Amino acid sequence: MKFNPINWPSAAAALGLVLSLTACDSKPKDGASGGAAGDVIKVGEFASLTGKEATFGLMSHHGTELAIAEINAAGGVLGKQIKLLCEDDQSKAGEPATVVKKLISRDGVVAILGEVASSRSMEAAHICQQNKIPQISPSSTNVKLTEMGDYIFRVCFTDEFQGKLLANFAKRTLKAAKVAILTDTKSDYSVGLTRDFKGPFIADGGKVSAEQVYNGSDKDFKGQLTAIKAAGPDAILITGYYTDVALIVKQAKQLGITVPIFGGDGWESSKLIEIGGADVEGTYFSTHFSPEADSPVVQKFADKFKAKYGELPDAMAALGYDSAMVLAAAIKKAGTTDGPKLRDAIAATKDHVGVAGTITLDAKRNATKPAVILTIKDGKFKYLETVSP
Repeated sequence: MKFNPINWPSAAAALGLVLSLTACDSKPKDGASGGAAGDVIKVGEFASLTGKEATFGLMSHHGTELAIAEINAAGGVLGKQIKLLCEDDQSKAGEPATVVKKLISRDGVVAILGEVASSRSMEAAHICQQNKIPQISPSSTNVKLTEMGDYIFRVCFTDEFQGKLLANFAKRTLKAAKVAILTDTKSDYSVGLTRDFKGPFIADGGKVSAEQVYNGSDKDFKGQLTAIKAAGPDAILITGYYTDVALIVKQAKQLGITVPIFGGDGWESSKLIEIGGADVEGTYFSTHFSPEADSPVVQKFADKFKAKYGELPDAMAALGYDSAMVLAAAIKKAGTTDGPKLRDAIAATKDHVGVAGTITLDAKRNATKPAVILTIKDGKFKYLETVSP
């Protein structure tokens, strides 16, 4: 489906609703073992299938769904098929707690996969921790997430790492001595990434020439951008999500701002280009994965994903896939779905070859792995470089 750039939120919401009703309950194939109660392993997933960050949730869900299908086609785990039960949190605060409680108490899942957004992952984390149900976030980068308990994991890098690499990128590649920053104060992700950028950037001699804030879903950013322009920065960092970023960049260009604009993995969505159009050409962002990477593992995954969903995977899809594969490997290693034993097996993940990089979980249950920098050229995301930890 091609979305009209003006009306895409309602179209995305409609598509997400259809998917949430039809694609979230990934049942074993007819004839496969695991059709009866007790013969399946129930795994929960919560994602933003509708709402403001719907493309994040849909792509992550597609990656997770593809992984579960492959696991089941290969015979499942512990002689059982995995049944994926997914819930739409609608990109709204409050919903993650509701749907995760349902998945645990009513559906009896053994683990939770999700979310993409840090705020929503953190909302669910205390529930998983209290119930001793392991939670694996595919792509929530706020450092506070895994500090919420020893049952909380992620298969992506943290904003502490992402902030440092963006600080280095600003100084080394953009040659920026002065950076202005725009932060979404409603987003734990945005606030955390701003903090984790400023520390290393200033320590390396950089100057933050202006700091402006906004609330996610705002439409008019010209006041903040006028103040930023007056401060004369060499570059502008926007630490928010793609829907807001696209509008901010468009309005920056309307005000005659020409300095480089860059950000983090919250930018990665095809909607960034659909909304931003030519104005987002030449911007940069850090992320976890590129389908252009010269790796047989990546190319195989990209081919399978495109064959099933009709488009190339992005980082959210790759990390959704990796989160499910890490969980399946841990269930196999534990030999059980018992909460504490499964928790220990996930924590022991080492050198797991994922499509978004080899995953080793450290003592804080965070993944140590590389990042990539992408730019936008000719209306497409283009791989620029890989940055190792």
